[in-house]
Amino acid sequence: MSTGEKSFQRSGDLNARLHAAVPGGAHTYAKGEDQYPAGLAPVITHGLGAHVWDADGNEYVEYGSGLRSVSLGHAHPRVVEAVRRELDRGSNFVRPSVLELEAAERFLGTVRTAEMVKFAKSGSDVTTAAVKLARAVTGRPLVAICADQPFFSTDDWFIAATPMSAGIPAAVSELTVGFPYGDLAATEQVLREHDGNISCLILEPATQHDPPAGYLAGLRDLAHRYGCLLIFDEMITGFRWSETGAQGVYGVTPDLSTFGKALGNGFAVSALAGRRELMERGGLRDSRERVFLLSTTHGAETHSLAAAMAVFDTYETEGVTARLHALGDRLAAGVREVAAAAGVADHVVVRGRASNLVFATLDQQLEPSQEYRTLFLRELILGGVIGPSFVVSAALTTEDIDHTVEVVGRACAVYRKALDAGDPTAWTGGRPVKPVFRRFA
Repeated sequence: MSTGEKSFQRSGDLNARLHAAVPGGAHTYAKGEDQYPAGLAPVITHGLGAHVWDADGNEYVEYGSGLRSVSLGHAHPRVVEAVRRELDRGSNFVRPSVLELEAAERFLGTVRTAEMVKFAKSGSDVTTAAVKLARAVTGRPLVAICADQPFFSTDDWFIAATPMSAGIPAAVSELTVGFPYGDLAATEQVLREHDGNISCLILEPATQHDPPAGYLAGLRDLAHRYGCLLIFDEMITGFRWSETGAQGVYGVTPDLSTFGKALGNGFAVSALAGRRELMERGGLRDSRERVFLLSTTHGAETHSLAAAMAVFDTYETEGVTARLHALGDRLAAGVREVAAAAGVADHVVVRGRASNLVFATLDQQLEPSQEYRTLFLRELILGGVIGPSFVVSAALTTEDIDHTVEVVGRACAVYRKALDAGDPTAWTGGRPVKPVFRRFA
């Protein structure tokens, strides 16, 4: 279907029904209609590999699949087969299943920096459990989050620090403090200011750039010197950096770490992992006061754990991490080339590790612009490419990448016209896309 022939009428109707039934029109804010240009928020019917189809029959090459959770591609046969095998055997029992043990041992056999693991369903489940465990172990109330990173949990201890803090008592927000990424001196100042009260430092070990040399090891030493724990949120870096996460790449072992997203290739499974002496506080073999660590009815559903084990197998046998990096390198090089050819190399900017690419859309003053992001997303969608980022999945082909680069090239030509006009409004199709975290709708 050519650019001018795309219809979004059915998706428009479905979006209206979604807003009538679901607050925000989606179960995840980052998937909301406000994150896409007006009238161009496709409602998906199905996906296969790196392609998805919407309710109007439009086909797209997809990036950032499942908010980075689908790293192998949709309906990956090895994962589907493992899940289907368990569906006929029951999914949830009154006692642990053999599969729970097998999945735990497989996880620990891969993430060798961890000594124990407990599974749950979402990233928020396990990051909150890690924070609770840190508070219990240290006896301290405060949590120090990396203030330069966008998201750790839906729970109060984190959301209280965002512009969407409505409904959270001020007393809760006072229990969370921030520290800057990559700056040990500034972090030590935070620890000194709250000496004896900070239970943990929690951060993503890496985001758009590798950590400065010695930073993660220095942060671990700093945390321990001030009597708190170091927690790595590996929701994104887990599997995308390596099967062992960023801690395996950079050689720094935290006290606790959390995994999710790609762990189940779209199925709901997450993991809290860490040192045995800490994790046992939530168990039955420790003489100290017990911690109600994680107790989730659906935390060990057999089909999700089977999916996770299939993901481990696939990464190992198919060299997925290397493929993600190779695909990302090809995409980044192509986008930079067409952006330069259109004269917008300083305005359409690809950033991040090759396996986890994002793009920035900058205005005439080289400042981030939601209006120019709207223009760019609109041109991509009309060209058959959808995604809030350029985060690749292993299912992408070189043809998919080349098609994406071609569409980006056309988008960059429009971008140049908007820059020359000094105003992108004529090419946005309506209201601009909005940031997820904002105080009012």
